Amino acid sequence: MGSFIPVDTRETEAMLGVLGLDSLDGLYGQVPPEVLIDHLDIAPGVSELEALTHMEDLAAQDVRFKSIFRGAGAYRHYIPAIVKTVTSKEEFLTAYTPYQAEISQGVLQSIFEYQTQMCELTGMDVSNASVYDGATAAAEGLLMCLARKRGSVVVAGTANPMVIETVKTYCASRNVPVTVIPAGDGLAIDPANLASALDETVAAVYVQSPNYFGVIEDMDSLVETAHAAGAKLVMGFNPISLGMLKTPGEYGADVAVAEGQPLGLPLGFGGPYLGIMCATKDMMRKLPGRIVGETADAQGRRAFVLTLQAREQHIRREKASSNICSNEALCAMTASVYLAALGDEGLERTAQLCYAHAHYLADRLAELGFAPLSSKPFFHEFATSCPVDAAEVERALAAHDILAGLPIEGGMLWCATELNSKAQIDAAIATLKEVL
Repeated sequence: MGSFIPVDTRETEAMLGVLGLDSLDGLYGQVPPEVLIDHLDIAPGVSELEALTHMEDLAAQDVRFKSIFRGAGAYRHYIPAIVKTVTSKEEFLTAYTPYQAEISQGVLQSIFEYQTQMCELTGMDVSNASVYDGATAAAEGLLMCLARKRGSVVVAGTANPMVIETVKTYCASRNVPVTVIPAGDGLAIDPANLASALDETVAAVYVQSPNYFGVIEDMDSLVETAHAAGAKLVMGFNPISLGMLKTPGEYGADVAVAEGQPLGLPLGFGGPYLGIMCATKDMMRKLPGRIVGETADAQGRRAFVLTLQAREQHIRREKASSNICSNEALCAMTASVYLAALGDEGLERTAQLCYAHAHYLADRLAELGFAPLSSKPFFHEFATSCPVDAAEVERALAAHDILAGLPIEGGMLWCATELNSKAQIDAAIATLKEVL
């Protein structure tokens, strides 16, 4: 294998010519230079053991904090032991795309159960088999709403900045104009500002609630405003929050999307994560990816099949509405097992604990001068001012094995989940008192 070269120089040059690039380095133009690695500092000719030891030493430099008060799109929750036990079974861990239904019944059923749970969780009519991550789901959700006379989209500026950038990237490739509405008073979207951004060319609006700053948006008014202008509403949501908040279906959203990481997936230094996509029945045939359905075989036994799959995604790519060709089946199953382990009461209790801990943290921080930047309701995340340099707060808490909130413009973004006990919060407050 050491001499195997999949692409020769001529083919590489031809590929770069089509892309309009001078070198392979241009493929990484969107990657921040501080995270790019030119090479690993490993001496040539070292043994496997020496290379492994070197890599383990590098991995040991990663920091894993005991207490985490940061969210911003990825959240630390308790994961029941049964989740890993089930998903680690060889039959699931090594399974691939279930093209041949007759020999893929187990995987198909796991996807079917996941879809069922997502519909129950969101109050929507249909769910696909999942996509790559929450940002991808948001972009795909907007694009599936495009119509012949409606070719632009509107995005709430209160959404996660990384989601907004992903939406812009997707839309740029399709020449879809994107309008971003800035946050209004209270770090939320004003329905009046949304109304002024809508016209007969807007196909869909994306709003995240709770939004990036933790604020629960006025979704009833925003959905009504979008629909009054003839646009679809794509709602981004936090799956844990639905243990106590209204569902996208109850709000009347046309498409519901989310980052599924809170549902049993560890932070994992950034992935792999899970993109949740649900929609109303009217939007079903525009869902990207695939949908698994239940049927009966020739003997009348319960069976599962790929009910809906847009084949042009594979064989007519230039005419496809989406090029999503796979799903996060193992991650989706993880979410399914997690929800089954918690049950309705467990999910509600988890949401309540997140809410209670976050509000206790907010109250204690306010005592120290970390004033809230919004007076609107929040779930388990909130933004505050910062009476001292945010970097100093980060350093002080890190010295006590605590990851502080995320520095943002005007202050810091804090988060608490069921894993942030009162003792942990009090310990962080005690450290901050020393800093102040």
